[in-house]
Parts: sequence; structure tokens; C-alpha cells
Amino acid sequence: MTSEFAKAYDFSGQCVIITGGAGVLGSEMVGALLEVGANVAIFDINLQNAQKVADRLNSDSKPGRAMPFQCNVLQIESIIESVENVLDKFGRIDCLINGAGGNKPDATTNLDRSFFDLPAEALRWVFELNLIGTILPSQVVGRKMAEQKRGVILNISSMNSFRPLTRIPAYSAAKAGVSNFTQWLATHMAQEYSSIIRVNALAPGFFLTDQNRFLLTQESDGSLSARGKKIIDLTPMGRFGDPKDLIGPMLWLLSPASGFVTGIVVPVDGGFSAFSGV
Repeated sequence: MTSEFAKAYDFSGQCVIITGGAGVLGSEMVGALLEVGANVAIFDINLQNAQKVADRLNSDSKPGRAMPFQCNVLQIESIIESVENVLDKFGRIDCLINGAGGNKPDATTNLDRSFFDLPAEALRWVFELNLIGTILPSQVVGRKMAEQKRGVILNISSMNSFRPLTRIPAYSAAKAGVSNFTQWLATHMAQEYSSIIRVNALAPGFFLTDQNRFLLTQESDGSLSARGKKIIDLTPMGRFGDPKDLIGPMLWLLSPASGFVTGIVVPVDGGFSAFSGV
């Protein structure tokens, strides 16, 4: 039994594409995948940042290799070109992680900006990056998986998709769309192309990233904001998530160990969603 599970988590020779791979959460996933033998294609709109992640994480001690690719997940031509380049370099694609996403201050309500004054361009930017930026790579890579009759897609949703948070309407709505799309695509790929093509999602709770740092901490000294303190008080485990907390669920959903699992959204939230507040 031990050897069976060890084999399930051995990604030697496999190729994983991760969009937004130069981000805080994405780069942690890249490092973990290298440790288990995968070759990782880091897709990011900023090639320089992707190169820095690859340079930092590649080492002779890791069986896998990371390679940067410039890719705009909102432009289908850019995705197609990047995917073809991956096939040229690695010869195969086994998994796709749709990690590109984020929020921005202009799409967030505060004392000086009401919901009624949120600019359409900011709302559109957040909605498209998170939802359309998940659908388009799934179209391009999903076509390859349909042709080869195998593959795994892992989307990054959010606990906002279960219960929307205050102040971030576009982000919450977009992530709800990602969760819904995950279920739709899982059914579509299994019924129309191959029952072993699987699609699932992770729903991180509160992780301190570049996108939400301005909401959870004080810019002046890094201490908790009122919102950040409220979150910690309502999280049974009493802390924000660490990027490493996503690695176990990620590897499970990408591996054969979850071979009969598709269409689910896995919360990784320190118990936030289980706590009523009393």
C-alpha cells in the first residue's frame, strides 16, 4: 500500500502548466511540483517575474525543472502560442493549474468609495482576470487533453465563492463563477471526451498575498487591520493561511490518489467556514 501511494505522488516526467505561476501562491506550487519530479511551465504576463521564480527554484537537487513562459490569460492567441511552446520544450501536458487571479483596490469599497461609485473598468478587470482567465486556458489546454483522452485541471477558486465577503463584489462574484465553471467543465469533459479527465478546484480562505495585503494589514507598520483582526477572531485555527497549506490538497487533486474525484471545490480555510462566531 505504501508503494502504491508513493507512486501516486511521483510526478516524474509529467508536465504541469500553472498560470499566474510567478505569484505568491503560484510560486509555492511550482516549488512543490519540482520536488515531486514534475516539469513546470510557469505562465505569467510578466516574463521577468516568471524567470526569477524559475531561477530561484531550479536546482540540481530537484528532479523536476521549471521553465518560464510569457502568457496573457485573457488573450487566446497568447495562450495557444505558450501551450505550443510548452509542447515543444517538454513534449507533453498532463495538468493545468489555473492560478492567475486577484483583486485590486479600485474594485473594493471603502469609506471613500461606495459600491455605487466602483468604476466599471476596475470591476471588469477583476471579473475577467479571475473568471475569463480561467476559462480561456481551460479551452486551449482542455482541447489537448480531449485529444489525448487524459489530463487534470485544477482551478483556484476562493471561500468567497461560498459566502461573499463585504467590500469585494467583483472578486466574490468572479470566484463564484470559477466554482460553478469547475463543476460544469468536470461534467463536460468526463461525458464528452474521457471519464479520466478530471476538473476540481481549491478554495483558499484568507491567505496574506500581494492582492489582499492592503485589506488585512496596516500599510504603515504591517499590523492587522480591523478587518484582518476580525478574520483571525473568526478562524478557529487562529491564523492566516500559509502558501504551503495548499500543497497537500493540490498534490492530492492532481494525483491518481484522487482518481474518482471530479467536480469538487475543496475549502482550505483554517475552519473559517465551519465557525458560526459563537
